[in-house]
Amino acid sequence: MQTLRVALGTKSYRIVVGAGAMHHLAAYLRRAKVSSRIILITNPIVLELYGLNLKETLNQSGFDVAVLSVPDGEEFKSLESAGKLHADMSEALADRNTTVLALGGGVIGDLAGFVAATYMRGIPLIHIPTTLLAQVDSSIGGKTAVNHHKLKNNIGVFYQPRAVFSDISALKTLPDCHISNGLAEIIKSAVIGDRTLFGLLMRHMSRLKEGDERLLESAILHAAAVKARIVSRDEHDTGIRNTLNFGHTIGHAIESVSSFKVSHGNAVAIGMASAGRIAAHMRLLSAHDLKCLTSVITDAGLPTSIPDINPQDVLAAIKHDKKAVNGMVKFILPVRIGKVVITNNVTQDMISKVLTE
Repeated sequence: MQTLRVALGTKSYRIVVGAGAMHHLAAYLRRAKVSSRIILITNPIVLELYGLNLKETLNQSGFDVAVLSVPDGEEFKSLESAGKLHADMSEALADRNTTVLALGGGVIGDLAGFVAATYMRGIPLIHIPTTLLAQVDSSIGGKTAVNHHKLKNNIGVFYQPRAVFSDISALKTLPDCHISNGLAEIIKSAVIGDRTLFGLLMRHMSRLKEGDERLLESAILHAAAVKARIVSRDEHDTGIRNTLNFGHTIGHAIESVSSFKVSHGNAVAIGMASAGRIAAHMRLLSAHDLKCLTSVITDAGLPTSIPDINPQDVLAAIKHDKKAVNGMVKFILPVRIGKVVITNNVTQDMISKVLTE
């Protein structure tokens, strides 16, 4: 079991990573002296796999746990779902000291985080991510949101958790496509800030895909450390935190245009490969590094080109990117493995060209 710290002054928190991390939650809650009332938000699949056992463990430790279940799927990360959870929490007599446990993947983490942030102007939140994608990305950094009007994460708020418990054992129940999804965000972290991690990915991708716990723990810690370091410097995404958007400008647009039928990891992989090709066209990235980036994405079982979607629709969706300022869209482009730059010099023609390559 290893621990990282997200340094945010009075809002600092720790990330616990390792096999069996979930079993340390009750002891943490006792030490933190939180209210005995707990709201556990999850989905039906994760509830059966881990939620019922976690509820029983917490009950035995003296906590009163109410379970609220949301159907599985990106389409349920909505204002309607948030409103229903608010109502259910009120019926469960949740107050300002009640703690929300977000048990599940990125959809549950984003939705439960948004609900915790907005219920009674904010109540304590703890993330227990059960997917690789959530463990290395969405559970860290305090971004909470719901989708709205066919746009990804269009309504949200920054709200930091009290702690994150990433249990690697939970990854054993994931299908291969979910592991690949998470590997996309690990690749992103490596490209923007960790050459050592990129080397690990190049050497051991097959073992990571097979679920090697030692290698997964190392990769998760490296990726989480990149994000923790950046978030600690720029909590509200006004500067360097923009680099975490590498692959996401095009990626989020693809998700939106596909009505979220293209998974987040696949969309981000296409976005990273596209950003790499744009950087190469602009002579910012060497052909060798572009080849390495493309190879790692492919080895992870991820796509590098756009699926059967109209590129013009993607271009239209990019205009709604949350980081656009005065009509200019910020792009994160790699200049070498481990370093990226933020630019608004990427034209629509450049984007269209790489999407159709």
